[in-house]
Amino acid sequence: MNTQISPFHLAIPVDDLKKARQFYRDILELEEGRSSQHWVDFNFFGHQLVIHYKAKSDHETTYSNPVDGKDVPVPHFGVILEWNTWETLAEKLTKKEIKFVIEPYIRFKGETGEQGTMFFYDPCGNALEFKAFKNTSQIFAK
Repeated sequence: MNTQISPFHLAIPVDDLKKARQFYRDILELEEGRSSQHWVDFNFFGHQLVIHYKAKSDHETTYSNPVDGKDVPVPHFGVILEWNTWETLAEKLTKKEIKFVIEPYIRFKGETGEQGTMFFYDPCGNALEFKAFKNTSQIFAK
């Protein structure tokens, strides 16, 4: 297995480019990169996140999946952070009054894969998860 992590590229739809841009830049405090009238690049913890304008569709539905007694939004994306970085981000987002779908908590406490996790939506309905593992060697543990 390759242990070097390559930056990923993820493009997501947003129905309000101005609100989404403000959220990722000001709330998550991501560095903005290139942009046009229809999209904006962000440095998402060393990865490339691009928000693309797309008008909202009437056919879009939200789904969830039960995990550890919580309804986890599906699909979702995010990043695995160092433990202290995750705690700091959780504190910042709480102070900024983010409306969490799942508030920051410790999942699988005392078990393989113990992790801090939190879920929330961006202003355009994209679900995000930020997590951290107490023991990073267990990220892919069975």
